[in-house]
Amino acid sequence: MAHTFISCICHVVFATKERAPIISPALRDRLYPYFGALARDHHIGLFAVGGIEDHVHLLVSIPSTMSVSQTVKIFKGASSRWIHQEFDYMIDFAWQGGYGAFSVSRSLHTQVKSYIENQLDHHQKMTYEEEMRILLLKHEFSSQHG
Repeated sequence: MAHTFISCICHVVFATKERAPIISPALRDRLYPYFGALARDHHIGLFAVGGIEDHVHLLVSIPSTMSVSQTVKIFKGASSRWIHQEFDYMIDFAWQGGYGAFSVSRSLHTQVKSYIENQLDHHQKMTYEEEMRILLLKHEFSSQHG
């Protein structure tokens, strides 16, 4: 077979350094479109972006030429530099070192997309820590990973 066919859809989650609640609505309104521009520039499918003050969720389709870690590095690294350039008062902004990336089947794509787009509602009921614990359990990670 001469062609390569890949469907690599991931739900990616990463937090601000020390989970500082510094993603304001004003920043979010500019950051999410910036993530869209990054995705287009790097041929990454971006289906959804969501989050709250201390973390971000992305639903992405990763191209065959890129690893999960390369994809996350693009979003975290470029957005951090962009925030420093665009917001003088956020010169100390940083993302936390790690991230979560969870595979998503086509059959659950719409459900996960809706979940990401409704982050503000979800976090009326649970914290980031509770959310990550649920994601880790759902994807069969042991408590040692959290």
